Amino acid sequence: MSTIPREELEKMVKSWLEMVEQITRSEGLPIVPDEKTGDPVWVDLRELRLKYLIPIARIRKFFDGLKEGKVYATRCPVQDVYFFPPQADCPYCMDENLEWVEIRGRGTLVTYTVVSVKPASYLHYPDYIIAIARMEEGFNVLCWMSVDDPSQLRIGMPVKLVVKRREPEGFFTYYLEPE
Repeated sequence: MSTIPREELEKMVKSWLEMVEQITRSEGLPIVPDEKTGDPVWVDLRELRLKYLIPIARIRKFFDGLKEGKVYATRCPVQDVYFFPPQADCPYCMDENLEWVEIRGRGTLVTYTVVSVKPASYLHYPDYIIAIARMEEGFNVLCWMSVDDPSQLRIGMPVKLVVKRREPEGFFTYYLEPE
């Protein structure tokens, strides 16, 4: 996946917002044509910049695993239930002694969609694919699908879970790929 440098992205967003302001002044409404379809799109002019601080001390192993190229889930030994993304406590029996299990990474593609109308914070990405796979361990994984051509995808096909660095952010995350 190619990405746009942050400076270029900021210029694109600034230019787009200027266009929205011009249209709003001339038309009286913040309605612009969608870049791909030409359909009218309402632009909410409130800017949202969100940064989350989420405590992860009890699930730190998941993030450490990503740095090592591994993906972990947790499993409640009492209920024999897997949790992905991992949880620190079982919501069924409240047990906090969950086991860490490395995911084998093999699964079956359940569904997918190509995202072409993106939230503003994802505009720097080309169109991308979000997919759900049923893993051998018996739970579903929702994440980006790493494939150049969506026509290669077929529901029911074998997929594997891999760890890659997402750019331009530079952090490790998990993706699905055709096997």
